[in-house]
Order: sequence, then structure tokens, then C-alpha cells
Amino acid sequence: MRPVLVFRHSPDESLGVVEPALREAGLVYSYIDLSREALRAFDPQQLAGLVVLGGAMNTDDTAVYPFLVPELEWIRAAVEHEVPVLGICLGAQLLAKSLGARVDRNPVKEIGWYDLTTTEEAAGDPLFAHFAPREVLFQWHGDTFELPAGAVQLCRGETCQQQAFRYGESAYGVQFHAEVTAEIIERWLSEPAGCQEVAELDYIDAATIREQTPRQLPNMHQLAARLFGGFAALCAARATG
Repeated sequence: MRPVLVFRHSPDESLGVVEPALREAGLVYSYIDLSREALRAFDPQQLAGLVVLGGAMNTDDTAVYPFLVPELEWIRAAVEHEVPVLGICLGAQLLAKSLGARVDRNPVKEIGWYDLTTTEEAAGDPLFAHFAPREVLFQWHGDTFELPAGAVQLCRGETCQQQAFRYGESAYGVQFHAEVTAEIIERWLSEPAGCQEVAELDYIDAATIREQTPRQLPNMHQLAARLFGGFAALCAARATG
């Protein structure tokens, strides 16, 4: 069976609730820790799917993170070979850049729970059809991207326009973090880098995020189960095909 490959940019990142979706679809997966190991050979023909996780760096930090250069090539190759691709946060930005779109700073950093609006195209998309016209999703990012040429926008936000898109039939980029658990959110808020980032923003309050999380997380996990389940189904069709 072909595996799902997961690109991880730092050791403390994880699939979160993407993992049970992959397992329930009978898929096998493995992480590639890009900050620790070099991927010398990349053969998209041997993959059932590719998941590109988030990270603190931006897509242009190639001097500090040289693995970003081949990573963009690998993502582009996966799309060209019609491998199902799921890019989350930084992963969505890398997917967009691999498709020729510009990635830049968002006017504001989004950290916490934000309202998103689904587009008309989302209603006919197999991964987003269950989204209501407005949903609340968790965010943690400072960058954004242009919609790649030929891509379909699926979600947008008021303070960050590009929130989700599909390219072709099976490549998806999501700016939001539907994969996070309560434990992941707490870890991000508590670790030194996260504490400092939040403290530097006078419009973000960690206590408010912690208070909102128990209310918002159950609905987001319901959305995530079907979103990531749909992606897993695309991977499963390729895994045995």
C-alpha cells in the first residue's frame, strides 16, 4: 500500500486530528522531519498523499531553512502527479507558492478564534460541502498568500482573505488550524515563543483564547472530521489504485 507522507518543519508539530482520519481510512503514514533529515529522493508516484504541516518560518526563509527550496519542488511534483496534497497554514502558503502565487505578510497576525465565510464553490466541494456559510476556526499565522491561478477559493476571512482553496481535484490549502486539539492550543500559548508573540500584540489576549476554546473546539472538530476524512478518502483511493 502506498503511504501518506507528512512534512514536519519542527519536531513538536503533529497531525492532530488528521491522524485518526488517516487511520480510519486504513492508511499508513510517516513523518519526514525536514529540520533534521534530508529527503534525498522524492517519488510522488509511490505516495498515496502528502500532508504539509505548519511552522514558525515563512516561505522565503531559505537562508536559515534551506530545506524549503527542495520542499517547494517536492510539493509541485506531487501536484503535477495528482497526488492528494493537504497544506496547513505554512503548508498552504508553500502549496500556493509552489503554484506560482505570491506569499506575503498579512496586514495583521491572526491568533485565536476567527469567523470565516464559505464561498459558493465550497457547497460543491467534497471536503467543504458540510461547512455552514459562516464558521469559527482556530488561527495562528502572520503571513498570507494570493489565490493561485486556476485555484478555487473555498473560504475567506475578514482580516485574512485567503483561508482555503482547492487546486485541481485533490490539492487543498487551508490557512486555519482545524487539526489542533485543546492540548496543542495550550502548548502553543504556553511555550516561550508563543507567549512572547501573544504578549507583543495588544489586540490578542491569551485568557480570551483559553476561555473561547472549550466552546468553539467541539464544532471545529466536527468540521475537521469530515474535512480530513474527505482528504483521507482521496488518499485511500490512490493508495490501492
